[in-house]
Amino acid sequence: MRIVLRKDVPKLGEAGSVQTVANGYGRNYLIPQGLAVLATTGELKTAATNQAMKERKIARQENQLQALADKINGQRMTFVARAGEQGRLYGSVTAGDIAERLAGQVGEAIDRRRIQLDDPLRTVGEHKIVLHLVGRLRPEITVVVEGEQVDGTTEAAAPAAPSPAESEDETAEPDGSS
Repeated sequence: MRIVLRKDVPKLGEAGSVQTVANGYGRNYLIPQGLAVLATTGELKTAATNQAMKERKIARQENQLQALADKINGQRMTFVARAGEQGRLYGSVTAGDIAERLAGQVGEAIDRRRIQLDDPLRTVGEHKIVLHLVGRLRPEITVVVEGEQVDGTTEAAAPAAPSPAESEDETAEPDGSS
């Protein structure tokens, strides 16, 4: 059975594409859910027109974003994060972190959803990251994650607890009795 998709369907296709599916899948699921319609001659013409308009729109956006892609391509960013002895980070470097740092370097807002990360970066080392801007524009950046070794609990506990001398100084200043 040939159908025209009305909405994006995972593992099948994007909205507007013409697909061939099993009769039961199309008749019992896709069409009743409003995800697709039967591929009639009129629907095929409408799908072709919509696809041409979509391609023109993508080409126009590619021309507008080409300068941004040139700025982004080849950027190198370094993140310093706490790591264990095997190179595993205690936290992670997320797409939001990368987008924020990249926006600062490039000078334009970068949407975190454009950064193609399967999972947040949780290991020390160099990672090649691809940004999906629009259409075929896919600039690549390099993210370097450096580990900051933490030795036991002494270094982690030191900033949390102020020394007695610091706490006396802090209490003495607001009184003005010094």
